[in-house]
Amino acid sequence: MSNGIISGLLSYRGNCGGCHYPDASAIRTQDLLARYASTGPAALDGVSLSVCRGERLALVGDNGSGKSTLLKCLAGLQPYEGEIKILGHTPGVCRHEVAYLPQRSSLDWEFPISLSRFVLTGTYVRLGWFRRPGRTQRETATRALDQLGLSPYAHRQIGGLSGGQQQRALLARTLLHDAELYLLDEPFNAVDEASRGLIWQALDRLRERGCTVVMATHDIAHFIERFDRVLTLENGRVAPD
Repeated sequence: MSNGIISGLLSYRGNCGGCHYPDASAIRTQDLLARYASTGPAALDGVSLSVCRGERLALVGDNGSGKSTLLKCLAGLQPYEGEIKILGHTPGVCRHEVAYLPQRSSLDWEFPISLSRFVLTGTYVRLGWFRRPGRTQRETATRALDQLGLSPYAHRQIGGLSGGQQQRALLARTLLHDAELYLLDEPFNAVDEASRGLIWQALDRLRERGCTVVMATHDIAHFIERFDRVLTLENGRVAPD
């Protein structure tokens, strides 16, 4: 796996003590600025936004518009200036209540791990380092594999999966966080129609639970009605409506 994903998995347990400030927004940013080099151009430049709890927000924009950078900042994986509040806290404090799905290309799919074990790593955020997944976690992982049509491939190495199967595997692992906020970076990238349908079924179950979902996507025209709101980024800024 890439260093960024590994570092995210290492920071398992949150430390908010269960205090999520019930009146706070799921996400609030003010004048958010992010760069990948100290002297380089801003990847995000003055982004201010608010996302209500339970809302499903689509992030759209061209490649390089800042969608992925914004999700990484919200997940606590990218340095930034300005202000971010996640459930009333700074990023990383409620890590166990925030599930981040990276782009499929950011992972090393040759990593020697089976699909079932890969998905099971989604439980680590709540277990911590010194507890092994038990029966409950394994049963939850099995249900996630079944819901996403992956059960027949449970013992296959992740490198032997198709692109659509890998995308569903990422989502299955992310769902096992059992989080309140889901940050999804291009979950429909290069998937077939069958995979798309299974992914939407999983996302609809999150809506039924009242979870907040922020999704970066290119393909908005075919399912814009599935979102409560669409936010467009252009050159690191929020585009006017």
